[in-house]
Amino acid sequence: MPSNDDTQEPDIWRDGDTDLGTSVASGFRWSLVSNLSARVGTLVMGIVLARLLAPSEYGVYTVAFVALIVLSNTNDLGVETALIRHPGDVDEIGPTAVTVIFGSSVVQFLVAIAVAPWFARALGSPEATGVIRLLSVCLLINGASAVQSGLLTREFDQRRRALADLTGLFVSVGVTIALAAAGLGPWSLAWGRVVGNSVNGLLHFKLARARYRPAYDPELARSLLHVGLPMAGAFLFTEAVTNVDYVVVGRLLGSTSLGLYLMAFNLSSWPVTTLSLSVTRVSVPGFARLQHDIARAQDAFARALASVVGISALICAVLGVLAVPLVRFVYGPPWTGAALALRFLIVLGVARVALQLGCDLLYALGRGRATLVLQMAWLVALVPALSFGALHDGIRGVGFAHMAVVLLVPLPILLWALRRAGFSIRAVLALLPRPLLGAVGAALAAKGASALVGGDFLELLCGGVAALAVEGLLVGRWLYRLVRSTPADEMEAAIDALEPNEPERTPLS
Repeated sequence: MPSNDDTQEPDIWRDGDTDLGTSVASGFRWSLVSNLSARVGTLVMGIVLARLLAPSEYGVYTVAFVALIVLSNTNDLGVETALIRHPGDVDEIGPTAVTVIFGSSVVQFLVAIAVAPWFARALGSPEATGVIRLLSVCLLINGASAVQSGLLTREFDQRRRALADLTGLFVSVGVTIALAAAGLGPWSLAWGRVVGNSVNGLLHFKLARARYRPAYDPELARSLLHVGLPMAGAFLFTEAVTNVDYVVVGRLLGSTSLGLYLMAFNLSSWPVTTLSLSVTRVSVPGFARLQHDIARAQDAFARALASVVGISALICAVLGVLAVPLVRFVYGPPWTGAALALRFLIVLGVARVALQLGCDLLYALGRGRATLVLQMAWLVALVPALSFGALHDGIRGVGFAHMAVVLLVPLPILLWALRRAGFSIRAVLALLPRPLLGAVGAALAAKGASALVGGDFLELLCGGVAALAVEGLLVGRWLYRLVRSTPADEMEAAIDALEPNEPERTPLS
């Protein structure tokens, strides 16, 4: 049962459809503010840390962070997402959810402690063992606050969640920079993560509308796991796909190359992390209301796809054209090698936005198995391709392999799955040519303008201004009308289609 001293705010699921559109829109605005602020904060931290730490030190931390990322996105066994989607009284399942999630987190924490030396050696960085064990504490923190985080997500309470997340971020940034300046190297990143997660979790626990005492009902546990485990399995493959490149680069090319590759991937991931994490907290409960109306869901998905792909394609195109001056100006000459992979990874960045939209839609339609098939096929194709690329052309080869595989394997599978779900592929893709054309035009403008001036800063300034001008001319008014013409109930679906549960890969994101 909920604690007696908690204020029982109404559950959005119990109040009918009247205010759902308003709740989703408000939640999205707060989530967008939170994640844009987080992007700026982590960018600033990355710039500072790039001057304090060497690429090899980032490589050591990344080895540890890979282990945490995989575990932290499956330690709840999908129960948190099942709680968010639950159509009934969440107070009934809350106590059992607390027990299942925290119990799973404890088991995975102990496993991580035990296998840390083996994992670090396997990735060619045995000195990362202690950092892995320290970061594993985050599993316990996440497990203890997962239900409260789910409640904030379920009820679109993004104002409170934004407060908690930004406070945790600022604490993490401060601790990391202070310890890095003191000479702690990769340990500074790990301690910053642990302290920031602790603050974040405590605030989620405090701000959620209810706090449940642990209890266990076998029937409820089976019901939660029946919904959650397929999603957890898909998330596990998603994390394997997202992080297997770290394993390949670390093992075949060493920690210095891993640090440079990390920088390139994080820059290419800006559209994914900014757009996707902005809506992940309002997505499942919003789109779940439209899961039985394929026609409305198809229209909303097509509009969302055109909007977010258009924005992400613009960002990625400009990043690719201005890769060298951007990396050199922002992070310093030692990181210039990251630009070798960035030009190919920008294609992956745009494709990941589309894939996350589609996979989330399939989740909401109850077709989670299709996403699992997609992730498995992607992983099977990716491992040998990345290895071949790394051995023949270093991190540039890894970037090219990523680009080739994402275009040839997961995207066609996604279109096949959507067609089987009753969607018209022609209708889904109909709005894409114009925003993609705008991104190409913006890239050409950025390239031409940057070639007329000298110096990294002037190249970035002139290229960026030219890109925005061309994008606005070709796409701006059209995109504005597209968003304005979307009714509130369809926007619920458009917003939900962006829920990837995509983690930050490092504090440099």
